[in-house]
Amino acid sequence: MLQGEYQHTLDAKGRLILPVKIREELGATFFLTKGLDGCLDIYPMEEWIKFSERINSLRASSKEARRLKRYFIGSAVECEPDKQGRFLISPALREFAKIDKEVTVLGMGDHVEIWSKEVYYEYENDDVSIEEIAEMLEF
Repeated sequence: MLQGEYQHTLDAKGRLILPVKIREELGATFFLTKGLDGCLDIYPMEEWIKFSERINSLRASSKEARRLKRYFIGSAVECEPDKQGRFLISPALREFAKIDKEVTVLGMGDHVEIWSKEVYYEYENDDVSIEEIAEMLEF
């Protein structure tokens, strides 16, 4: 399971080295795409296939379905880390997620989120109380 929180930095070329534990679970090939809340998402091959099949099964005549396809599939990049475990985050995806240098990497079970460190800090400190979090657990 993909889990944990890690702090990392991009190199001068916009490449990121994922933590070894995360890298091992993602496998040799994974997919990077826009995420929700202003982050980027990484899906292992198997999860990406499930995710993209769900989106592709939506009616093509639906404006919302086409928008979802453009957002997630249109921005997706297949990644194969190099021997040092680095992979490139494109300038467009870095701009979308407001990533400059420092990132927060979060394992989310079936996928990984990559956040700008500053944006994640703001997100985490948006005045959500422990009581509100407890209420969210009542699913």
